[in-house]
Amino acid sequence: MSSNRGNAKKYKWALDFTARRGTNQDSLSPPGFNPAVSQAHIETSKDNDPSHLIIKKSWDLALAPLKQVPMNLFIMYMAGNSISPFPIMMVGMLLIRPIKALFTLQSTFKMIEGNHAIMQKFVYFLGNIAGMLLALYKCQSMGLLPSHSSDWLAFIDPPVRLEYLGGGMSLY
Repeated sequence: MSSNRGNAKKYKWALDFTARRGTNQDSLSPPGFNPAVSQAHIETSKDNDPSHLIIKKSWDLALAPLKQVPMNLFIMYMAGNSISPFPIMMVGMLLIRPIKALFTLQSTFKMIEGNHAIMQKFVYFLGNIAGMLLALYKCQSMGLLPSHSSDWLAFIDPPVRLEYLGGGMSLY
């Protein structure tokens, strides 16, 4: 049996409980704890650098409107294309929030300085423009935007539909 112990593989996480611990300090440590390793490890992280944290937070602020686009798409899908109070309120909020954000662009980024500030403002601007375009697309799909000349001129007849669809079938 002792020959098996001598030939046994030494695994990385194997602990030898047969050895006696010499000092009292080692007996207080958990098995496998090596105090030399824990003292040699010095944390040098960029996360503690204040300028790095400011840049990271400012990029989070700049990307916030773009992160809202998928949720806005889902809200647009769930609201539907009917003209009723709920979809009208959703489209109104989709349109008003980016406009308000664009008017407060300078006050939003007043604390941010450095060479990233212009790019962050541009990304923030593009995200809000994307939100406005989504709202305008939703207005157009609901029929709230004038898209034909008959929408604003009374003497022009509206376009005649050439085909009607119902349930995926042509209802000529």
